Amino acid sequence: MITKALVLIIGLAAIGFILWWFFGKHTTATVTADGDADLQQVDVEVNGGYSPEQVVLKQGVPAVLNFTRKDASGCLDHVVFSDFGINQELPQNQTQTVTIDTSKAGEYQWACGMDMFHGKVIIK
Repeated sequence: MITKALVLIIGLAAIGFILWWFFGKHTTATVTADGDADLQQVDVEVNGGYSPEQVVLKQGVPAVLNFTRKDASGCLDHVVFSDFGINQELPQNQTQTVTIDTSKAGEYQWACGMDMFHGKVIIK
C-alpha cells in the first residue's frame, strides 16, 4: 500500500515538472548592446543555454556578439544564425566573436547546432 502511494506521488510530481518545463512561463534575459556609433557588442555565456537569450541591437551600427562556451556539451559547440548564413564553432573556454549584420530591423533567431537551445537578436 505504501509503495503504491509513493509511486503515485512520484508520478504526479514528474507530470507536474514536465508540464511546468514545457508549458510554464519562463523569464528570458534581455540585454541591450553596449557601445557607441562605431561598434556595439554583447557578451553571451554558453552554459546549459545562452545568457542572455535576447540581445537588442541598434540598426545600422556594426555589432558583434562575443560567445564564450563553458559547457562541455557537444550540442552547444556551434551557434547557428540561419538568417545570416552563420554556423560558427564555439571552442570551449574561449571567446568567439560573431559579427551581426544590423542593416535591417527585425527579430532574428539563433540556435545551437542541434536546434535545442535558442536565442534572439532584435534589431531596432
